[in-house]
Amino acid sequence: MHPLKPTKTHNAITFTTLSSPLLHLLQPSRRSPNVHLHFTIKCKIKTTSQDTKNARNDKKTKPMSRKIVQFEAAPSPASSNDPPAKNAGLPIWVSVKRAPKRVLSVLSNLGLAIGEMFTIATLMGLGTIIEQGEAPDFYFNKFPEDNPVWGFLSWKLVLGLGFDHMFTSPVFLGMLVLLAASLMACTYTTQIPLVKVAKRWSFMHSAESIRKQEFTDSLPRASIRDLGVMLMGAGYEVFLKGPSLYAFRGLAGRFAPIGVHLAMLLIMAGGTLSAAGSFRGSVTVPQGLNFVVGDVMNPTGFLSFPPKDFNTEVHVNRFYMDYYDSGEVSQFHTDVSLFNLDGKEVFRKTISVNDPLRYGGITIYQTDWSISALQVTKDDEGPFNLAMAPLKLNGDKKLYGTFLPVGDGDSPNVKGISMLARDLQSIVLYDQEGKFVGVRRPSSRLPIDVDGMKIIIEDAIGSSGLDLKTDPGVPVVYAGFGFLMLTTCISYLSHTQIWAIQDGTTVVLGGKTNRAKVEFPEEMNRLLDSVPELVEMELTNTH
Repeated sequence: MHPLKPTKTHNAITFTTLSSPLLHLLQPSRRSPNVHLHFTIKCKIKTTSQDTKNARNDKKTKPMSRKIVQFEAAPSPASSNDPPAKNAGLPIWVSVKRAPKRVLSVLSNLGLAIGEMFTIATLMGLGTIIEQGEAPDFYFNKFPEDNPVWGFLSWKLVLGLGFDHMFTSPVFLGMLVLLAASLMACTYTTQIPLVKVAKRWSFMHSAESIRKQEFTDSLPRASIRDLGVMLMGAGYEVFLKGPSLYAFRGLAGRFAPIGVHLAMLLIMAGGTLSAAGSFRGSVTVPQGLNFVVGDVMNPTGFLSFPPKDFNTEVHVNRFYMDYYDSGEVSQFHTDVSLFNLDGKEVFRKTISVNDPLRYGGITIYQTDWSISALQVTKDDEGPFNLAMAPLKLNGDKKLYGTFLPVGDGDSPNVKGISMLARDLQSIVLYDQEGKFVGVRRPSSRLPIDVDGMKIIIEDAIGSSGLDLKTDPGVPVVYAGFGFLMLTTCISYLSHTQIWAIQDGTTVVLGGKTNRAKVEFPEEMNRLLDSVPELVEMELTNTH
């Protein structure tokens, strides 16, 4: 390496080197061994006024010296105590900033969403098979640990995972939350960007780009404006920019997947609110008695908040049945009245199966019936109210029975008259020996002689089986399903895009669609056939 000679020129320093080997390599001839290379380095040093003054004083007393250091070899690597390079690794804040994108990418994975829906469907199936809300002893007997159902389902698993209240269990609600997160992530990362792209007016300015589309064609001797008129007549939104045309139709179909996701979120939110924010209760009330709503209803989850009408009193005015010609029960009805705290009747309705009463967010269903008592007179004494007890039978038939003691009630061997009833329309009587005596209708007031006693069945008092519930999630679920049906129908609309350009007297066009791939070319061919053709007219002069 040849030495460099510095030469000061005002604020610059000029270096000269002789016989540069680098330039010898660049030159095709080596006849000139000495080549002078001149280059200038200019720099400005920002100093304070005090520094400038000190420099001037030093200049007067001491001459300025400059030294250029040249390395014959590369500098030694940095020691271990030196700080790491900037590009050695990503800073922590960059990793934290990228974490949400990674999470969104994982949540929006289609395979994960399908797995979540399959898991939820499996849990719902288990919830229909496993009896819900029973006492622990029931699960001890039904799902023994030494002989699990299906080889794995024991009471420890059922009670440990909350499968005895499946639809409010942490496992089920957690899967709903995870599926909701996947739907929102997919909407944010995929569907919304697709809509943004679809809304852009993207003109194409070359025929080559247009011919790369799914459908392409050309119209010789045609005008791009005539094509735009025909597209507008077919329901397209048309935009012209010089010789270029862009048209689209069915943009609502791009919004439909977002609507489907929102509808599913509504359904899941409503289902969660119904499972964890409701009140449930059931009661059997004899005719003529009443109860308070809040006394029979219990919360179902951590989101349950009692409504303001929990202090409403329900009074059973009358219970009666309808019968088929065969004598079987066809329908049963309950006439109920609702009273506020002041004792004023605020609502009254006769309910039946599939025709409930709704008031202030509370729904009362007719679900069951029974016979609570018989009113009888004996030898013109009474009436006596005899409580009816349900008797066990094989099958789903109901049977109720009661007993009218005769003689000394303190005797260890009490005898009496037995009475059985399957419904409210007929009572079967047996004497003290258990022999059949006859059948009487409660409304007939026709006496019957039993062991020398005159018995009259005055009335059979029925009991109404009622189910009560509050379900704030029902409107949300209904709205979700309605929105789901609407957006599903909209999603079948094809989003079609068409580009065209005027190339001389020829119109080159192309297009694509996300649905109706087979019908789209046929529709376009019919539309292009209707575009008028330009005809060149020759004018001749006649003399």
